[in-house]
Amino acid sequence: MNVKSVIKELFILTIAIIIIGAAVFFFLMPSHAAVSSISGFAIVLTNFIPFSVSQITMVLNVVLLIIGFITCGPEFGYKTVYTSILLPVVIGVFEKMLPGYTSLTDDATLDVVCYIFVVSIGSAILFNRNASSGGLDIIGKILNKYFRIDIGKAMSIAGLCIALSSALAYDSKTVVLSILGTYLNGMVLDHFIFDQKLKRRVCIVSPYEAQIRDYILNELHSGASVYKVTGAYRMEEHDEIITIVDKGEFQKLMAYIDKVDPKAFVTVYKVSDMQYQSKSMPERVF
Repeated sequence: MNVKSVIKELFILTIAIIIIGAAVFFFLMPSHAAVSSISGFAIVLTNFIPFSVSQITMVLNVVLLIIGFITCGPEFGYKTVYTSILLPVVIGVFEKMLPGYTSLTDDATLDVVCYIFVVSIGSAILFNRNASSGGLDIIGKILNKYFRIDIGKAMSIAGLCIALSSALAYDSKTVVLSILGTYLNGMVLDHFIFDQKLKRRVCIVSPYEAQIRDYILNELHSGASVYKVTGAYRMEEHDEIITIVDKGEFQKLMAYIDKVDPKAFVTVYKVSDMQYQSKSMPERVF
């Protein structure tokens, strides 16, 4: 990656972190809700230690980065380090600029809803750039590596623990709001972010197996496996194609199947994780 590409990438990451930092400062902090983020946990901790949200977030993110590098190795890359450090800096700037800020809505519930909406925009930008804001994402990767828990579920578990921590400093209404906000935030992330990363395992039984297989290999440039299956009704043997594709490839594949064989028997499964060693495929000779 050349210098120009790195600068462009850092600029996009900075915009995303500014959006997330604004969501934390303008909506999460006034609500006092600990909604599935390290910043939410920092809001709770400000009731016990004499430091600001930005300072506590900085310390927690640095500690998590160190733990992440020790347990998972350098897989986080410069993007996670950059965003993890930048987020508390952005929050700190807002704290200095608007020291007496209270709330735009004067309603904690509305603040949480606005937070979830705004933070999902910044998070979507980060995920599309294969980056994250650190914090819970690091915890999610650690739990995924050592306990084989899906990253989305791991982050939900960590987020729920943070939401429950609000009981240490706030009333029951804030605790309930934190839990509901965490659940709603998880739904938004699953639908608009994580779902975009999921792959589809597509199983196809069709008399046009050769054409469909050729399309998968040469048009989608994806892999496939072919199995012999026997239908229970007539006990006839068929070839079943199984391929794993991303969302865009899935849409193209289904459109092609509808064109070639609208009566094809197709089943689709979501694939949240894959482990394989990629290999270059030589040109096929017919």
